[in-house]
Amino acid sequence: MQSVVRNILVFSLVACCLIVLPSSAQPPLGGDNGWYAVNCNVDGAQVYFDNEYKGEIEAGVLYVPVYTTGTPYQSFRVEKDGYTTYYGDVTSVPGKGEVFDLYATINPVQPTQAPLIGGDIGWYTVHCNVDGATVQFDNEVKGVTSQGVLSVQVYTTGTPYQTYTVTKEGYQTYTGSIDRYPAKGETVDLYVTLNPVPVPTQQAPLSPALAGGALLIVGLLLVAGRKQN
Repeated sequence: MQSVVRNILVFSLVACCLIVLPSSAQPPLGGDNGWYAVNCNVDGAQVYFDNEYKGEIEAGVLYVPVYTTGTPYQSFRVEKDGYTTYYGDVTSVPGKGEVFDLYATINPVQPTQAPLIGGDIGWYTVHCNVDGATVQFDNEVKGVTSQGVLSVQVYTTGTPYQTYTVTKEGYQTYTGSIDRYPAKGETVDLYVTLNPVPVPTQQAPLSPALAGGALLIVGLLLVAGRKQN
């Protein structure tokens, strides 16, 4: 009776283990097979041996059966959407009933920057002798100069600009022609020199003493002229 109870308990324990572990996380029983245990950090990743699909990772592992007398595999890969693909070499063949571990780590793919609309880009670098000057391309404001420069990004496939204008209060406005367009990754330099607006000179007014003296002289001249007449 004790023997029967013991057998039932052993059977129940094995059945529970089989229920808890997914089928791919257990090496199959029987046959002249060995197994590759592909260990991976991401469940749901797909496993390929020499481009043959073998299944998906479950509970961190996938057991891939191989015949001990079959043609050896040369490589394997593990992939999943949104993750980097792992490529590895298969350097040995498991014997009958043997399990050979393979390890793959895949990482999330870093988001890539959205491509710029309108094609590739180049730059204009506006060099100016005055900081804080406003730069316009065909009347479109592009920014202000800082530390003597302003870089302006342009699409190489966009409509070419014709002119550029640099302004700042207290300085004469500068307007120049754009006769060269940058190629992909190229920088075209533009040079500007702003000159201060001329300050009009004013004559100093006569002092009261000088004005009085001038009036006295004029009066004397008039008196002298009348006596002569």
